[in-house]
Amino acid sequence: MIIDEFYKLNNGQRIPKIALGTWQDSIEAAATSVACAIEAGYRHIDTAVAYGNEKGVGEGVKKGLKAIGLHRENIFITSKIPAEVKSYEETVRNIQISMDNLDSFHIDLMLIHAPKPWNEMWKDGYNYFKENLQVWMALEEAYFAGKLRCIGVSNFDIDDLHNILDNGQVKPVVNQIRVHIGHVPFELIEFCQQNGILVEAYSPNATGRLALVPEIFEMAQKYGVTVAQLASRFDLQLGLLPIPKSANEERIRLNADLDFEISPFDMAQLLQIDDL
Repeated sequence: MIIDEFYKLNNGQRIPKIALGTWQDSIEAAATSVACAIEAGYRHIDTAVAYGNEKGVGEGVKKGLKAIGLHRENIFITSKIPAEVKSYEETVRNIQISMDNLDSFHIDLMLIHAPKPWNEMWKDGYNYFKENLQVWMALEEAYFAGKLRCIGVSNFDIDDLHNILDNGQVKPVVNQIRVHIGHVPFELIEFCQQNGILVEAYSPNATGRLALVPEIFEMAQKYGVTVAQLASRFDLQLGLLPIPKSANEERIRLNADLDFEISPFDMAQLLQIDDL
């Protein structure tokens, strides 16, 4: 089953092929959805300092593991340094904040949430290369100390990645970016794959917008799956790691049921859809 499979990262660590997203979940909702997901078979949970729900994720992990009799080492937790944090000192502080919130002696994967503060992300101008190297240095130190099992980035473009690859000691293991039917940044994905960086796909269902596209809805019906399932399977067949998100127990379970295959012809049709 896909939910039991892993990708091997460039540092030798294994990462489960599907993650539960928790963006926009409250602390209470995250605790409930994470526990449900673990009981449903998920072994990878994605959160961030900016989501404000790390404590709920930590609670949900403990509750879910207790219900199925497994230990913390069986779960892969990803969190992220806030996009606005661009100094070594603040990064060190936020790593400890995440560890305390999650009540964990280590975090499996820590990402730089974005190369620029959010209010500057889609503006031309200062690139924050120097500041991102300060953040990366703090992540590397925590990695070498065993606090972080893996380190990576999110929302980084090719130039941002070059900055880390050319100047850092440790190669990012992943780049978490928006990828879904109708929005596939081919050049960036190819660059990551050529450099051994796994691409994680957040918002694989385009926050629900895909269901409004008739050809996508009809194709999901053809395969007897939901649009969300079709969307995550699409990302998997591109060699990516999808991060579906739901707070509904039934949908959480359905989103992990991806043991079907989109035909090459249908993949080609989906890849022709643009601007979503």
